[in-house]
Amino acid sequence: MSPLAVKNISELNNLELLANQVVEGFITGMHKSPFHGFSVEFAEHRLYNKGESTRHIDWKLYAKTKKMFVKRYEEETNLRCHLIVDNSASMHYPIVANPSINQLNKIGFSAIASAALMEILKRQRDAVGLSIYSNKEEYYAPTKGSDRHRRMLLAHLADLLKKPSKSSTDTYAVLHEIAEKVHRRSLVFLFTDMFQATKNEKELFEALRHLKYNKHEVILFHTYDGKLERDFDFENSPKKFVDVETGDEINLYASTIQKDYKLKVETYFNELKMKCMQYKIEYVPVDIHKGFHQILVSYLISRKRFL
Repeated sequence: MSPLAVKNISELNNLELLANQVVEGFITGMHKSPFHGFSVEFAEHRLYNKGESTRHIDWKLYAKTKKMFVKRYEEETNLRCHLIVDNSASMHYPIVANPSINQLNKIGFSAIASAALMEILKRQRDAVGLSIYSNKEEYYAPTKGSDRHRRMLLAHLADLLKKPSKSSTDTYAVLHEIAEKVHRRSLVFLFTDMFQATKNEKELFEALRHLKYNKHEVILFHTYDGKLERDFDFENSPKKFVDVETGDEINLYASTIQKDYKLKVETYFNELKMKCMQYKIEYVPVDIHKGFHQILVSYLISRKRFL
C-alpha cells in the first residue's frame, strides 16, 4: 500500500479524504493480488437514455463531448452492508499523545477502516448502515445508499476520534437489539476487541448467532494492539496496570508474567477462532499496527462469497 499523506490528528478529521486515500492505495496494489480485475470502478460508458436517473452521468465526459454518457458498472448487485463498532472504554486504548495514521488506538483504527469500507461500497453503488455501541446502543442508522446518508455516517465515525469513552462493554445485549433491526440480508462487519462485561461466553456467541438470522454473513474483526495486548511488550520496570472499564489495578513487572500472559492470550484467540467456526462466523484477528489491507481483503473475499 502506498504511504498516506496524513501526519497528525487534525488531518484525520477529514475521514472521507482519508478513506479515499486508503482505498486508492489498496487498489493500486490489487493487480498483484488474487483480486486483480475486481471492479471497484466503472467498467465502461453507455449513452444516457432519456428519462432514467442522472445520478451516474459522467459530467466530465459531457464537458468534452457535449454528449451524455452513463458510467456502467460491472457490479450491479446493490449489496447491503451493516457496520457495527464497539465504542467502549477499552477500544480507546492505548492512549496516543499525537495520533496519526501510523499511530492509532483501536477505536481510531476501527473508524478509519469503517470509512474505507464505506468508500468501496460507494464505488460499488452498494448500501451501508452503521451501529455504534458500548454498554448500550449509542447510534443506529439503517442501510441506505445515498451520499447524504453516507456523509452522516462519516460524521458519526469522525466523532469517535474526538470523544473518549468511559463506558463498559455489553456486546451480547446490544447485538440482540441490532439483530432485530437488520431485516434484509446483509454483510455484517463487527469491530470489537472482545473485552466483554459478561463472563458468559455462551451469551455472547448466541448474540453473534442472532446476527446471522435472515441469512446475514457476519465477519468479526477482533481488533487489538499486537505489541501491548498480545505480546505484552512493556518496559521491564514496575508499572501499575489499570482496567479502563472496571478500574481494577495491579502492580507488577511485565517480564514476570509475559510468558504466561502470551500463552493465555494465544489460547483465548484460538478458542475464539474455533467458536466462530462452530457458529459459521468469519473470524479475522486484526492487529491495528498491520494496516487496513487486512480489512479490505476480508471485504472482497466476503463479498464474492456473499453474492
